[in-house]
Amino acid sequence: MSKSKVYFTNLRTNPRNTILQKLEKLVKAAGIETIDFEKKFTAIKIHLGEPGNIAYLRPNFSKVIVDLIKAQGGNVFLTDCNTLYVGRRKNGLEHLDSAYENGYNPFATGCHVIIADGIKGTDEALVPVEGGEYVKEAKIGRAIMDADIFITMTHFKGHESTGFGGCLKNIGMGCGSRAGKMEMHSAGKPIILTDKCKGCKVCSKNCAHGAISFDENKKASINHDKCVGCGRCIGSCNHDAVKPQNDETNDILNKKIAEYSKAVVHNRPNFHISFVIDVSPYCDCHVENDLPIIPDVGIFASFDPVAIDMACADACNKQPVMPGSYLAEKDHHTHDHFTNTHPETNWEVCIDHAVKLGLGNKEYELIEV
Repeated sequence: MSKSKVYFTNLRTNPRNTILQKLEKLVKAAGIETIDFEKKFTAIKIHLGEPGNIAYLRPNFSKVIVDLIKAQGGNVFLTDCNTLYVGRRKNGLEHLDSAYENGYNPFATGCHVIIADGIKGTDEALVPVEGGEYVKEAKIGRAIMDADIFITMTHFKGHESTGFGGCLKNIGMGCGSRAGKMEMHSAGKPIILTDKCKGCKVCSKNCAHGAISFDENKKASINHDKCVGCGRCIGSCNHDAVKPQNDETNDILNKKIAEYSKAVVHNRPNFHISFVIDVSPYCDCHVENDLPIIPDVGIFASFDPVAIDMACADACNKQPVMPGSYLAEKDHHTHDHFTNTHPETNWEVCIDHAVKLGLGNKEYELIEV
């Protein structure tokens, strides 16, 4: 198999070449204009930002892509699906409020925001997964599957359950309805390390399913019959007292994400843009974003969702660790920043499974624009 092409631009600018102009040049060089947008519905999958977290992508970036698609006669909208956990994106109305608060409104972006799985997260399409080992029928937000063309704009960052959150996670987990997210997470249920638990109850406040209780010693425990495995408690614990049960559970989660991604992109035009900036250690679903673990790198674009994730990961691992960051406090037992940040995870499982499913190619040619 020939190498996939991944295009890259750095973040250096001048008055004649702004970052927004560089983004437009990048996606044009990568071939976005070869897609026939005329009178087609185009979904741009993007994380609209959990209020309080300011590492999400600026709306200015999406307007560049929206304007380009509209100039070619396309009907375009920004989209995301509702979340499992306690927060302000757990239903369609609060999700829209959050989007507008973060600047994602028609005045700033030039198009509407549609929450793909509806008000309660139940508006889903059942999509067969060709070659799926864990998922035979993915539950995808209906508006995403109603689109003729699928574009992603991804903030590349660390993730406590998958190693990093890149293009494939934006597609697979991000496009799942609430039931779909539950299906993907169901293998990765965490446990409490009671010797580390301080009884602060932050984990229970972040559990949307009432799965966490406390004993007479103020030690937490998790009821796995109620737990959906969303991992929110893992990231919310300041004492490292909540951990996945074993590595296999996160591996299965990563494979399910790859299979959901296959369902979303199969048999329709798709194109992907990833921003390696503000690389925080945790998911953007947190209400906070920590100091970036590495310096900013740049923007990547490709038709291949696997290759773009590999290119971003490789670029990140060439960067120095940011002093004072969460990663700087960890043991550096490998040359992989994401493995060192979250040793319980193995992000390559998702990549390898995606290759097996025919989603893309790990081998890539990096072309600087």
